[in-house]
Amino acid sequence: MKEETNMTNEQTFSDIVFGRKSVRVYDETYKISHEEMLAMIQEATTAPSSVNMQPWRFVVVESDEQKANLKPLIRFNTRQNDTSSAMVLIFGDMACYELGEEIYDQAVAEGKMPADVRDQQLAAIIPYYKNFTTQQMNDVVKIDSSLAAMQFMLVARAHGYETNPIGGFEADQLAEAMGLDKERYVPVMILSIGKAKEEGYSSVRLAAEKITEFK
Repeated sequence: MKEETNMTNEQTFSDIVFGRKSVRVYDETYKISHEEMLAMIQEATTAPSSVNMQPWRFVVVESDEQKANLKPLIRFNTRQNDTSSAMVLIFGDMACYELGEEIYDQAVAEGKMPADVRDQQLAAIIPYYKNFTTQQMNDVVKIDSSLAAMQFMLVARAHGYETNPIGGFEADQLAEAMGLDKERYVPVMILSIGKAKEEGYSSVRLAAEKITEFK
């Protein structure tokens, strides 16, 4: 079992972004330390979110026992589960505003926001979020959490790993399988991560001119 930190400083922005491919088979002997995983999550969560409510929540499935628990819920994505260092489950917290005061207090403590601005913003934001319909909140947390997911994939490449974003899973069962309240935590995406054992396939993209209009 290997365990080490891998920050590949010489990689360029272009290498990280444009060299990304979805990798589905990994070195099953390679494990990522909790320290490095938390560092990658910390870096990924510099992604933006609506009024900085940071609704993303992460569950890192790495043990054989929990991977076996996850396997029936991921449909045709079992190779990733079997060989990856971990499966990173990203949920959106439908009650993310409950941490609003903590987030804004931290901003004040770090000198990034005046106390009166914190008070004014929280007085407006918290009631606004509490009045969202379930669908409105669902949309917000999924959009914000997807931004963090994309950033995690790029951060992982900077650390020397590859990933595969997975949307094929039993969304109605995932939260409960991980011991979470399914009414509060909405599954957004699963990311497999590890040391690549295959290159991944190149794919094509439509031309910008085809998908863009200028008005």
